[in-house]
Amino acid sequence: MRLPEDVIQEIEKMSREEGIEKGTLIRKLLTESLREYRIKKAMEMYREGKTSLWKAAEIAGITYREALEELKKRSIPFRYDLEDLEIDMEWAVR
Repeated sequence: MRLPEDVIQEIEKMSREEGIEKGTLIRKLLTESLREYRIKKAMEMYREGKTSLWKAAEIAGITYREALEELKKRSIPFRYDLEDLEIDMEWAVR
């Protein structure tokens, strides 16, 4: 993978500051970025009405409670429709 020189320098600087190897830092940054990307995409789908909050949480790889927190953090209004009620009822009778 090719990276701009300024990005490489930033990674090297952060690596020294954190006291960890560059490869370890890059894996950490990629993992965190991928998690944030999944959450962002799932919350966008929810905002657009393309999925329920339960499904958005599943897509994002987070719990329903964490999804509620993400809605709050991103100022996305909470919707609760018939599909959500049916999912909740199904879960409750398990």
